[in-house]
Amino acid sequence: MQQFDLYVNTDKDTNKTYPYFIDIQNDLLGTLNSRVVIPLAPVTKSSKTYPQNLCPLLEIKNRSFALLTHQITSVSTNFLRKNEGSMIFNRDEIVAAIDFLVTGI
Repeated sequence: MQQFDLYVNTDKDTNKTYPYFIDIQNDLLGTLNSRVVIPLAPVTKSSKTYPQNLCPLLEIKNRSFALLTHQITSVSTNFLRKNEGSMIFNRDEIVAAIDFLVTGI
């Protein structure tokens, strides 16, 4: 598991609302049995507007998703089974959103 890897939410109760998670935990903590993740929600015409500095929009498979930074959580490593690749190219937006959540800057 790598920092900024993208995972499919395989939970049938929540995967329509949050189809993906981004693992934001530093790789130095890879021996822990949990990972810190941020859920992503699909953006549609009927979606509410998300604050851009807190919830940047990210493209996945030609669709827009909002990074729901304010819903940061941890999950068991067993929960993250289906890796969809890396979001490292969005690192700056992800870290900026986390910074805004924690510091307000």
